[in-house]
Amino acid sequence: MKKLLLTIYLIQNILAAQDIPGPRDCFWLRGPHGPDPYINLAYPDSNVFYWAAAFSIPENSKLFLKGDFPVARYMSLISYDQRGRPIESLADYLITPDINSVNPFVYGNDRLNEFRSYEIEIVNEEPVQRRETGRAELIESNNLLHAPEYGPGQQVIVYRIYLPDENLEPNGGVSLPLPVVVKDGKLYEGKDACKILNSSQPLAISLDAAGIPPIEYRRLASQPDKPITWPAQNPPNWYIQLDRQSLIGIYTGEFNKNAPRSTGGFFPNLDNHYLRTIVNRKFGKVLVIRAKAPNTPSTFKGNTTMNESELRYWSACSNQSFGNTRVNDCVFDEEIPVDENGFFTLMISRLEDRPRNANKACGIAWLPIANDGDGVFDDDVAIIQFRHMLASESFENSIQSVENQSDTKKVMRSYYPNGRYLMPNQAESFFPCLIQD
Repeated sequence: MKKLLLTIYLIQNILAAQDIPGPRDCFWLRGPHGPDPYINLAYPDSNVFYWAAAFSIPENSKLFLKGDFPVARYMSLISYDQRGRPIESLADYLITPDINSVNPFVYGNDRLNEFRSYEIEIVNEEPVQRRETGRAELIESNNLLHAPEYGPGQQVIVYRIYLPDENLEPNGGVSLPLPVVVKDGKLYEGKDACKILNSSQPLAISLDAAGIPPIEYRRLASQPDKPITWPAQNPPNWYIQLDRQSLIGIYTGEFNKNAPRSTGGFFPNLDNHYLRTIVNRKFGKVLVIRAKAPNTPSTFKGNTTMNESELRYWSACSNQSFGNTRVNDCVFDEEIPVDENGFFTLMISRLEDRPRNANKACGIAWLPIANDGDGVFDDDVAIIQFRHMLASESFENSIQSVENQSDTKKVMRSYYPNGRYLMPNQAESFFPCLIQD
């Protein structure tokens, strides 16, 4: 009987492991985060894959990561503190490749070159100089990422791959970066390195690092003196990335219109800047957004070079609430139809309310609202988020160019997402299907 029970236990564990999407290893133990509901947390972009590592570098030791640049739009390694606040980003273009290798993320280089290896060092120190966030800044990185320890001596970094080329999901056609530890003059790789780093340790982060606790979110979203649609507005109000106090102020009404931009929490990507609004379908079953589309390099179909553009990447995402920080779905730049004047139309609704013209053939992008809305208690609520990544210095209308909340519309101009709630029949009538060539 004991042998039978052991066999059943092993089979159950094997089947459970098969249900969990991969790849991962002893260092990149947590991931891949992304659109899969198994690990869907901290508002991931559904076209992106994230792996997290929690570890401790022993004294008198060094940690290196050896890898190959993925075939993708972007990659980075970013360190965080215990509240999910970013410390430093080492973006792809800042990494010097190994001798005789090519960095495919440098504009004009061969994206598909087979020689694409690199090596970086992770150090247990605070950064001496802060790298500018959100813009492509040509500075010397020395292939270093600062990841200072917190709490029980833990360090956390996140490895991101944005938009792997078609059919190369999730890891862009390359292996995950390999940990290499140098200790007492000896070199340890892979599983031996993981043991030294204690990379299987529990994640020691605060409970609010990846979201507002659901009970607190419900209290915030149920303000007794506010309308049932609060804090959503018609037309929508858009908010730049704000600190936690300002985020809570959106719900309480104690909001500073001049609030400055913040790196915020929820494990954001320092190379992105964000614009968000709170949606409530009680205003209308379809939210329609119109804006000018920034230009970005085309990579998804295996383009051989990456051309310099206004942004490296942009996307629009439908999320649930700050109570569960789950993504419903995203559309990325290359799949969003753009008209002859450079503008896009995006419709957002439940699947059952999707206008028949909300499809690429008609020149209209679409995003879903979840049937359970915010995922906590209001079936009509969602969060819509725009990402702008690594803006060019010459692009003056990016989210990166907005320093204060009150200047958002003035700075972004035609790139500002103007929105209006409609019913499905109105959305079909006011935006006729213009068949794309």
